[in-house]
Parts: sequence; structure tokens; C-alpha cells
Amino acid sequence: MKILVCISHVPDTTSKINFTDGDTKFDTNGVQFVINPNDEFGLTRAMWFKEKQGASVDVINVGGPETEPTLRKALAIGADSAIRVNTPATDGFAVAKQLANVVKDGGYDLIIAGRESIDYNGGMVPGMLAELLGANFVTNCISLEVDGANAKAVREIDGGKETVSTTLPLVIGGQKGIVEESDLRIPNMRGIMQARQKPLNVVEPVEATKETSTVKFEKPEPKGAVKLVSPDNLDELVSLLHNEAKVI
Repeated sequence: MKILVCISHVPDTTSKINFTDGDTKFDTNGVQFVINPNDEFGLTRAMWFKEKQGASVDVINVGGPETEPTLRKALAIGADSAIRVNTPATDGFAVAKQLANVVKDGGYDLIIAGRESIDYNGGMVPGMLAELLGANFVTNCISLEVDGANAKAVREIDGGKETVSTTLPLVIGGQKGIVEESDLRIPNMRGIMQARQKPLNVVEPVEATKETSTVKFEKPEPKGAVKLVSPDNLDELVSLLHNEAKVI
């Protein structure tokens, strides 16, 4: 089985976020970047298929040279090779188009992506990719088993879980549950050294239309002051909720 894991290069959630050029561009100065958490869950599941079923695992990113340390980390975790499509990740459709081109040429059976990235939270790329490939698609995936050309997946739905059976080729939108946080792997020294020798191939992009563009970014409004009410003074609490908060 040949697996391709899509890797997004995203800011660490502890980073302080700022914008430039009239709040139209993200300021990367001083920001630490990591593997998108949903993608890391998927990568860890792919490593299980590699170790238990002999699958080969490639990782891919659409982006500039600044994303290569993130791909190297994925290689240190255990992926066999990496691919970087040499173009900025402008919007979901353009990214899906670049990924689809690589998948068609690479003959992949299973494509694992995160259900969404934690920077823009668009959640569009896996579904678009499946449509462009004509492949089966399961998103919000919290469990995945593959037996030959057949797959069984469990996904979260409103109010519960759904188990589906499907066949390869398959695109997965994974999340926590496909593996648990305790299963995630920290690259060790041997993995880091081996990653330096593994291939990281840079491919040029195909022509793709940018369907969306960012108009402006805005930070959430600062939180207001907190009013503390004595637990013995329920009348004041009710009055504040009714007259100031307007929630009752």
C-alpha cells in the first residue's frame, strides 16, 4: 500500500499572532511553525500501517522553502520521503489542485490529510482533493483500518459516530481519535539523523486558479473586566445577567 500524508505548516498555538499591511497579511516574524496537529495524527496512523502492513509513506506540503523544516520533522518521525510543491498555499482549491497532480503521478492508494488546518480552519482541501481524484472520501475520521483494497472507517457525526466501509483509493480527513495524543511520536536522534539522508523532492506547480482571497484579518476583541458576585447575593447576579449581560 502506498500512502501520501498531507502536511500543513502552521503556527504553534502558543505563538503570538500579528498582522501587517493593513491587517491583510499574516506576520511570520518570531512565529514558531509546527506540523498541523490533525495532520500529525494522520501521519502517526500512517506509521502504524508502515510498521504493521509494510506500507510506504510519503509526506507532501504545498509551500515555499520555509516549510522544509516541518517536512524534515515528518521524515524524522518515520516517513520515507517528502515532496514540496514549490508554490505558496494561497487557497483551498489551489492547494487541492497541486496535491491532485502529485497523487495522479504517484499512484497512491491512501491519502491522509487533516480534516482542517489550525491556522485558517477552512476544512476544504481533503474533500476537494477527493473530488479532483474521483476517490472515495471520509472526513472527521477517528478510526481507520485497511485490509487489501477494502477500508473501514469511523467518523464523528452530530450526536454520535458512524462506521463506513469503502474501497481504495481513499482520501481521509483525519483528526484526534485516528490515534490518541499519547500515540504521537517525538523524533529521536536516530530519526533526525536519518531524515537528513531521506529524499525531499521539490516539484514545480501546475497552473491552478485562486478562487478565494483574504480581504482582512481581525483579532478577537479583548475580554472585558470580570465582575465577581458573592454566592449569597443571587439578586445582584440575576440583575446583572438581565440588565447588563442581556442573557435572561
